[in-house]
Amino acid sequence: MARDHNTPDRYATTLGRLILSALIVLLLGLFLLWRIDSPRVERVRMAVIDKVIPNFAWATSPLTGAMNVLRSARSYTRIYQQNQDLRRELQQMTAWKEAALQREQENARLLDLNNVRLDPKFTKITGVVLADSGSPFRQTVLLNVGQRDGIIDGWAAMDGIGLVGRIAGVGERTSRVILLGDTSSRVAVKIESNGQTALVVGDNTSRPPIEFLENSETVHPGDRVVTSGDGGVFPSGILVGQVTQTPSGRLRVRLAADMQRLEFLRVIRHQPRENISTTGGLVGLRPIKSESNQ
Repeated sequence: MARDHNTPDRYATTLGRLILSALIVLLLGLFLLWRIDSPRVERVRMAVIDKVIPNFAWATSPLTGAMNVLRSARSYTRIYQQNQDLRRELQQMTAWKEAALQREQENARLLDLNNVRLDPKFTKITGVVLADSGSPFRQTVLLNVGQRDGIIDGWAAMDGIGLVGRIAGVGERTSRVILLGDTSSRVAVKIESNGQTALVVGDNTSRPPIEFLENSETVHPGDRVVTSGDGGVFPSGILVGQVTQTPSGRLRVRLAADMQRLEFLRVIRHQPRENISTTGGLVGLRPIKSESNQ
């Protein structure tokens, strides 16, 4: 009689089905056991937990560790994302802070310009500094006001405190200002403490010297220096700076204007003095009519 080679496979299949059925019944029983709300069943459940769970601690430890690692990874990812967000916000805040500081400085400059008290007969034009000469041998700046704004050569330019220089070159939309420190700058000044007149001569330094003083011994460091108005180039009374003295004894002027931070300048409109060319022009005498015309 020949042996059926398929018989063991049939037995294995039947045995597997029985085991699967038993496992399903066991799981259903456990599910029902866990779902039944009864004090007795609760005591049975607790007894099973006390007996089974401690013995399976070795099996749950890797799973618990893996879950902890997963939670740590998620937490790290969340912290990293928050750190990136904070970095972006910090960069934005830094940019806003810089913009706020620039606006604050501009407002301070404009307030300084508005607080400068001038003779009521003078009017002014405020311009923005576009560029400087960029040369150590020539100190000039370029303003965004020109002929269309009524700018004329020779007018004085000030910052928020004192005299900066004079207009020397006017275009349609721009004008150039020669600063007090330029070698071509000559300003007639007066020492307020004693009324002496002199010249502030530019020498490409931040503290130009005072020349042609009649009596330098009566001039002391700290004395205010203002424009005298001589020559009709600058109006009188504009603050230039204060007298300083070098270790060698030479008198110089510490300029009141901050030449390193020129952003806005005020150009002072003023008309030169009228020249008197005829006798009697000063008092304005009327011409005497001849007897033949009477």
